[in-house]
Amino acid sequence: MADILAAPQHAQAKTAGDTSLRTLGLISAAHWVSHFHLLVLPMLFPFLKAQLGVGYIELGFALTVFAVVSGLTQAPIGYLVDHVGARKVLLLGLALGGFALIMLSLHLTYTSLIGCAVLLGLANSVYHPADYAILSAHMDEARMGRAFSIHTFAGYFGGAVAPAIVAALVTTVGGLGALIVSGAVGPLIALLLMIGGVPDAHAAKQRDATGAAAKASIITPALMLLTVFFTLLSLSNAGISNFGVVALMTGYATSFPTANLALTAYLGAGAAGVLAGGFLADRTTRHGQVAAICFAVNAAIVLAIATVALPDPVLIAAMTAAGFLGGVIAPSRDMLVRRAAPPGAAGRAFGIVSTGFNLGGIISPLLFGWIMDQSAPHWVFGISAAFMVLTVLLAPITERRPKA
Repeated sequence: MADILAAPQHAQAKTAGDTSLRTLGLISAAHWVSHFHLLVLPMLFPFLKAQLGVGYIELGFALTVFAVVSGLTQAPIGYLVDHVGARKVLLLGLALGGFALIMLSLHLTYTSLIGCAVLLGLANSVYHPADYAILSAHMDEARMGRAFSIHTFAGYFGGAVAPAIVAALVTTVGGLGALIVSGAVGPLIALLLMIGGVPDAHAAKQRDATGAAAKASIITPALMLLTVFFTLLSLSNAGISNFGVVALMTGYATSFPTANLALTAYLGAGAAGVLAGGFLADRTTRHGQVAAICFAVNAAIVLAIATVALPDPVLIAAMTAAGFLGGVIAPSRDMLVRRAAPPGAAGRAFGIVSTGFNLGGIISPLLFGWIMDQSAPHWVFGISAAFMVLTVLLAPITERRPKA
């Protein structure tokens, strides 16, 4: 009799597990697209420069436009996610990003490039609010950290394979063809999400005990601190990711192959660290302490790179360790935001704090570019270590729970 009674419960649990797994796969596919689209235009800069007859300053301005638009629209998109539904917003974002690239291929002018950057920035602002709202609503609480880590890893992977994919497309179908194929990925994944039945999530479905939608204020001290935290995370990583190779070559006489291998190790280890961090995030509630410890060790490693001429094998090992530790904190970072979000406001919460990434994306090229113009490549790593120290100091504060 016990077995008979347990059978329906087991079937329900299995069905729920299958649904969660499918949801995680679909949302991770969307996150893969977001990071892939981030790098399509930069990878096509040589083609765009030749076709448009502009310089790298003009091309770089397009990326600045992208970052500004994405930063300004993250919070409003988060509000939209919580009120009209994450599913609709996510599907529109995927379609819009693809449409922007395809339209650029059909009308290739500098004005169209800026317009494309605006639309891509708007599309990019969709992913974090929508993705995290759906995951927060539909993933098993005991495995939330791992779900976040797989989602983040998918994004890292999208960025990692983008250069190779775009290069292969340019070789086979040309620059315009590369824009069309890269753009088509967005609507195709949107179609996959529709066929796969990706679930929805919005505040109207999250009721309090009285049956009324939660109306807690979204502008809380915790979320403001986390926005600063995200900005520091972005700044601590951007200098190494964007200027690490040239800094190692000009300041340390490191060969291009070695410097490139060191950065590849840094980025690859970061992706592996994200997966490891998911298991860690599910086994602790002290997510701020996890971030502080990892970044304290990271700061020491990066400071050593800044101040000591390391042999090539040691340099690569140090960059690998730094990348891994930087990846480990990502799921804990996301769990901090989820904990701080008022009921029914996951979209807005992740939209607000994700503006920190965009602020870092706006500031870092100017800051680290200025450092390189001052012929101070060691400070690329030195300033990165300083931002890590600030992150260490802020991390424990971010996990303070609001008073009941």
